[in-house]
Amino acid sequence: MTNLSKETRAMLEEHFVINHIKVDQMQRSSDGTVKNAVRLHDGLVVESVLIPTNKRTTACVSSQVGCSLDCNFCATARLKRMRNLGPDEIYDQVVAIDSESRLYHDRPLSNIVFMGMGEPLMNYNNVLKAIEMITSDEGLGMSPKRITVSTSGVPKMIRKLADDDVKFRLAVSLHSAIDDIRSRIMPFSKNFPLAELRESLEYWYLKTKSKVTYEYVVWKDINDNQQSIDALVKFCKYVPCKVNLIEYNPIDDGEFQQASEESINAYIDALERNNVVVKVRRSRGKDIDAACGQLANKEG
Repeated sequence: MTNLSKETRAMLEEHFVINHIKVDQMQRSSDGTVKNAVRLHDGLVVESVLIPTNKRTTACVSSQVGCSLDCNFCATARLKRMRNLGPDEIYDQVVAIDSESRLYHDRPLSNIVFMGMGEPLMNYNNVLKAIEMITSDEGLGMSPKRITVSTSGVPKMIRKLADDDVKFRLAVSLHSAIDDIRSRIMPFSKNFPLAELRESLEYWYLKTKSKVTYEYVVWKDINDNQQSIDALVKFCKYVPCKVNLIEYNPIDDGEFQQASEESINAYIDALERNNVVVKVRRSRGKDIDAACGQLANKEG
């Protein structure tokens, strides 16, 4: 910036820094999914994903390096949480994916989900600041209704979202509506029993009038039984919601294995009989480890 004085340039050099991210490695799946290994200014790596369909392109972005939580079925949870991402680092992930969407699919990014590495509500301020940048006219000008923040269920922070009058969508990784089973799948949830989660979601809906999405994986011999189905149906009656049944992507040959189609159909039938909107989400990008639960920074 030679139009500035040497003294001003020296002052800027001394007191300010712009930390760019760098897409270290980009992998393209046979189904069109793109996974970015994003190297941060301190050498750490996170992953983000572009998921295309006929009508939309969705960015799945990370909010932490590693994760604060300990969900047993998720590869990211096996990495210790090294640090939170700054709002600029989250925003830059989105910009990179928007560029790829325009390049490979000839259209801008249409949706964003905070379902990559990390628990977004454990990096609350930075995530909200990043969303503010994404939705501002100076940023990407994207509608907050096209952004979904997914949490494993931290009741206090869900209440804070409601109090802060956020306009984006909320998704909760539920996976079981029975405390004993849920704490086996997600050990941290022993600290946040379902009764507490339910109250926070009732508060969320009271304040925002925005439906909740429950993300739910059905596993063989864990939650593929009638008791689990009945418990989910009951839980869905507390607040207006929809359920995404998510195809599981094994991260090893351990206890978590995809349930049968018959089990998934039993969930669908029960939910539809009780007028709950339910969709089955088939995973994308499995051949490049870009699907749900597989982000583990293998290149880092």
